[in-house]
Amino acid sequence: MLSSTLFQLLCLVSAAITQSPQYVLSNHPHAQNIPTIHQSAVQARRILNLSSIATLSTVFPEDQSTTLLENRPLNLGGHAIGLIDYYASCDPTPHEPTILAVSIATSFKNARAGSNVTLSLRYHPPSDHPPGDDIYSYSPANLPRFSLLGYIEPVSASEIKRYQMDRCFFDRHPDAVTWKPGNAIHHSWWARLVVQQVYWIGGFGDRAYIGWIPIEEWRGVNQEEVRNARLRGEHGYEKA
Repeated sequence: MLSSTLFQLLCLVSAAITQSPQYVLSNHPHAQNIPTIHQSAVQARRILNLSSIATLSTVFPEDQSTTLLENRPLNLGGHAIGLIDYYASCDPTPHEPTILAVSIATSFKNARAGSNVTLSLRYHPPSDHPPGDDIYSYSPANLPRFSLLGYIEPVSASEIKRYQMDRCFFDRHPDAVTWKPGNAIHHSWWARLVVQQVYWIGGFGDRAYIGWIPIEEWRGVNQEEVRNARLRGEHGYEKA
């Protein structure tokens, strides 16, 4: 009886070792059957569409002229800060997130002072997702996440009206109507993140692509591909 139990335990341990990721933050040099760069770009664009909240990172300017006015600590210049913000994937450039920028917010002060911007996202599986194959299926370390590197540019009122970008944004964030441009609380303006670089971690490196996605691939993904794509945990997802 004891030997039988011990044998079962050894089998379980062996299975766990076999299923453990062999490469976590880099690709296995001989990895096979991992998504291509284009497939990874489609997955990233899918996440961009599914989500609407991300971490917006900027860098404090070296100019300390506003330090006393805002009661900022000294010597913040060059330090990065990441803050949660709203965004929406809207026409005419769904690959470049639409943002409602509040002028008083630190992120947009830094952007207007010349800081580049990084928007970081991660995939959140649906709450009703099917059971995983193992403990790694829905591990945050094995789920896709990526960063969009670029800069903020204003969007004209005519473009907002023509493509109904405000309606698109407020469909995702109804509460944001309170601080739309022209509100009585804070000055705000419509902006987009002009994406220049994309860095992707699709999961563990022995089963997902990890690395830079060329900007041409990012921009080249069409909306039909995004609509048809399915990520782990979504209904209709098929494991490769």
